[in-house]
Amino acid sequence: MRKRFNILLILLALLLAHCSNNSGNSREGLPAASGDDQPAEIAFREYEHNFGRVVEGEKVAYIFSFENKGAGPLVIKSASTSCGCTVPKYDTKPIPSGAGGSMEVVFDTSGRSGMQTKTISVHSNSKTPVVILKITAEIITANNNN
Repeated sequence: MRKRFNILLILLALLLAHCSNNSGNSREGLPAASGDDQPAEIAFREYEHNFGRVVEGEKVAYIFSFENKGAGPLVIKSASTSCGCTVPKYDTKPIPSGAGGSMEVVFDTSGRSGMQTKTISVHSNSKTPVVILKITAEIITANNNN
C-alpha cells in the first residue's frame, strides 16, 4: 500500500511539473497569442474645450479625439462627469494599437448662468488609467444678453 502511495505522489509531482512548464503564454520562445498583456496608452488631441458664450437652454457638444499609442488594445471602461448636465458618449469596443477613437461630450446649459466648468473622468486600461477632460462655457441668460 505504501508503495502505491509513493508512486501516486511521484506521478502527481510529474503532472504538476509538466503543467507549470506548459502554461501557454511563455515569455521565452513563442510570443503571447494576444496583446492583452501589452499596455495601452490613451492620448487625446485636446484635453480642454471652451464653448465660449452660449445662450442658456442650448445643448452644445464637442468631440474629443484620441489615439491608442500603446502596444495593446485600449478599452474605455467608463466616463463620469462632474454634473448630470454633461453626458459623455463613447464606444466600448477595444481600440487596437495605433487606431483612434472619439468621445462626444454634450453639455445641457438649461438652468445655468455665468462661467461654467465641467470635468469628464475617462477610466480605461491605459498606462494612465484616469484622464481628466474639461469643458468651459459662459452661459448668457435672457436677462444678461450683453
